[in-house]
Order: sequence, then C-alpha cells, then structure tokens
Amino acid sequence: MRADGKIVKNIDPMYKIAPYFMRDRSDAQNMITVTVPYENVHEYVMETRKKGHKISHMAVVLSALVRTISEYPELNRFIVNSKIYARNELSVGMVVLRPGDANASMSKIKFDLADNIFEANDKITDYIEANNKEESSNSLDKLLNAFLSIPSFLLRGLMGLFRWLDKMGFLPKAIINASPFHNTLVITNLASIRTNHIYHHVYSFGTTGMLVAMGNNIETTKSKKDGTLYLQKEIPFGIVMDERIASGSYFAKAFAKFQAYLKNPVLLESSPETLKVDYEFEGLSERFKSEKTKAKEAKKAAKKKKQ
Repeated sequence: MRADGKIVKNIDPMYKIAPYFMRDRSDAQNMITVTVPYENVHEYVMETRKKGHKISHMAVVLSALVRTISEYPELNRFIVNSKIYARNELSVGMVVLRPGDANASMSKIKFDLADNIFEANDKITDYIEANNKEESSNSLDKLLNAFLSIPSFLLRGLMGLFRWLDKMGFLPKAIINASPFHNTLVITNLASIRTNHIYHHVYSFGTTGMLVAMGNNIETTKSKKDGTLYLQKEIPFGIVMDERIASGSYFAKAFAKFQAYLKNPVLLESSPETLKVDYEFEGLSERFKSEKTKAKEAKKAAKKKKQ
C-alpha cells in the first residue's frame, strides 16, 4: 500500500483499463472553463468582514473546492503505474509570492474534508504567513536546496530513482509531503499578477489530478427574461483534469456544485452533515469514522504505546 493512498477496486471496467492505454496524465487531460458571478463572492467577503471575520476571496474559492470534494470523492483519486488510488488526505498545492529576489514558493495546505469556511480560512492564512516572507523556508525549499547541491549528472539519476520509487509505491512519506506534485489539486491565482486564466498542464510525475487557474475578472453578456442584455462581472477558472479518475458527467456535476457554493457561500459556514469517501483513512474527521475503524485505530495506538 502506498503512503498516500489505497487502490480502488470496485470501479467501472472502462475506467479500470483506461490507465493502461493512457499511461500519462498528459495523455488524459481535459480542459474546461468554469465561471461564477464575482459580486456573489465579493459581497459575501465584505459582509463577513463586517461581522469580524477576515475572510479572503481565495478562502471562499478553496472552501467551495473542499466542500465539493467532500461530496465527490472521485476528485480525490489518482493514477500511478496504471492503478487507481483513493487519496488518504485532501491537500492543495499553492504558490505564494515573496518579496525581494526570492520571488515565489510553493508548498501544500492540508484540509479536513469537514472544514467549514472559517476553518479553511484559518489554514490558508497560516499557510500564507508562514511562506510569504523573504526568509521563509518550507519543506519544499529545503528539498530543492538539497537537490541543487548535487552535481547535475547525479541529479538526473536521483530523479530517475524517485520516479521509479513513486511508480512502485515506495516513495518515502517525507518526500511525498514536501512534493508539490503529490496532492489533490494545484490552484494558482493569476489575477494576483493581473493575468487572464489559463489551462495549466497537469503533471505526469506525481499524483495531482486537477489544476485550477483563477484569472482576471471578465465581463459576460447575459440576458434577462424580457430579453434585456446586461454585463455581469465573473470570476473565470481554467481547469485541467485527469479524465481517468472520473467520468465526464461526474466532473460536470461536481463543477456545478462548486459553482452553486460560490453563488451562495453562506452554505459553507457550517460543516457537512455527511461525507463521501472511498475508504475511512486515519486523517478522516473522528465524527465521520465508523465504530469499527475507531476500535481498529485504538488497538493500533495501544500496541504502539506498548512498544
């Protein structure tokens, strides 16, 4: 069993065989543009700040993604060595700009599937504060510095070894935790550098199943019931996904739910009543675990304490 997931067995035969003829994510990437009204998100942020909660626009977006994944668990699957795995955490890779010459850093935020918007916002704030200083150094920075200290001819061989270890399921958990290529999704806010949304490739190395690029606001022509035309400011998302982890109709339903949450972010203020997961992993919220899983984990903890 891999350190970051478990093989999914009960799946449609078509999706079970797809990874054998679409070996790389670049073979299987589909692209879509998803838009949501800007005013809905902005007004919610402003009203929430008046109540004493310093919520960011990114927190609303990421909270909507977290909640969507809690209802559509196939979005948290990944393919390695032509096998489909269910991930045992929800992690998001995000670039943070730094001042000075150290322009940017990328690491991961780990969310709980049951996080409400305030919990998600706290995690995002802590993540940005820890990574946006010129002197900040996260696990990825340390890993990259270690790689750069190795001669280039040895580095190529080391990366080949990492690819093989990842393929066979032996890549150490410490490297998976530091890697920006092993996560549920990567999100980039291109509007922060005044750039339009793009369709960013998914990486063939690692396990990232989806890449979300949020760009400059756009104005879209809409029509009222009486035929009157008007302009609506919208937030565009360029989304690239690995089509091997879920069907097109499944992705469509998930993105529709994502849009629904961003149109009415108040729905994200409470934790979900139920979660949908492929299996009950250790990092799952305690209140969503079965008694059987709790007993198994308690037995495992007691055994470890004895040792």
